[in-house]
Amino acid sequence: MRTLLAVLCVALAGGSALVLTTDGLRAFTSEDARRLEVSEAPVQLSVLEVLGTDGRPVSLSDPDRVTLLDFVYTRCETVCRALGSEFQQLQTEIRARGLQDRVRLLSISFDPEHDTPAELAAYARHQRADGAVWQFAALANSAELPKLLSNFGIVVIPDGLGGFEHNAAIHVVDQRGRLVRIMDLANPAAALAEALARIEADNATKARAGS
Repeated sequence: MRTLLAVLCVALAGGSALVLTTDGLRAFTSEDARRLEVSEAPVQLSVLEVLGTDGRPVSLSDPDRVTLLDFVYTRCETVCRALGSEFQQLQTEIRARGLQDRVRLLSISFDPEHDTPAELAAYARHQRADGAVWQFAALANSAELPKLLSNFGIVVIPDGLGGFEHNAAIHVVDQRGRLVRIMDLANPAAALAEALARIEADNATKARAGS
């Protein structure tokens, strides 16, 4: 589902949320355009230091697992609740199917000044996150936030009440540290299927290289 909030945020940031007349009319909003662009040309993510709930570095990608990544902040009472619910479903499915060594979940806070490792740890407990499957992290250096958000096409706007409005999706990051797909947050099953398809494709490539 293309959320109204996603379109509003992009519009407020100066991006066009109107019908696009380029790209063969395949994309209708700037959010659609971003998703199409990533699916056709994966984005190599910047190397940025993010810290987990124990204060130790966490990588944005995993060489052994596909990462399903979202963006949240711990004080959020709106769209982050939906993201948390979807990731809880994904965590349950990953554990039930024994996929912990193939797929992981990562939630990144875009409010690093407030969301310290201790805050993230409390949030993770509230979400009933299994650290072997689902990790939480925030940037070590908040000055790098614009670069991080730009990599993923995330728009964050202060709401004037101490919180933020932001677009939301499930981001698929492959084992090589590339953003390869942006999926609807309301369809976690499709995001997991995409992750597994990426794993099978990677295994096939390795098998051909070894033959």
